[in-house]
Amino acid sequence: MSNITTIIYPVSDLDGAKAAFSAFLGVAPTSDTPYYVGFSVDGQEIGLDPSGRTSVPIGYRLVDDIAGALKDLVAAGATVQDEPHDVGGGRLIATAVAAGGPVLGLMQDS
Repeated sequence: MSNITTIIYPVSDLDGAKAAFSAFLGVAPTSDTPYYVGFSVDGQEIGLDPSGRTSVPIGYRLVDDIAGALKDLVAAGATVQDEPHDVGGGRLIATAVAAGGPVLGLMQDS
């Protein structure tokens, strides 16, 4: 298991958010597509997501077995929000809502 490696911020204006985050973080994006803009800062991935799937930032923890990790969250009382799905390049993500409302993100690389 690992630390939270990626934080995704939902945005409604991808170009505006990209400019603001570039200025805020002091670096240019390392990934720049119409569906995701990512920045790498000291090993931390900061992403911008224009999909509107959520209204709060989500921290994603990199795991070896996303299905097993999601099962463990459900056993601990969380509710699945998004089943594991491929977001490109073989990367799977899933989210669950823990008691009290925080959204927990899981990520698995192929």
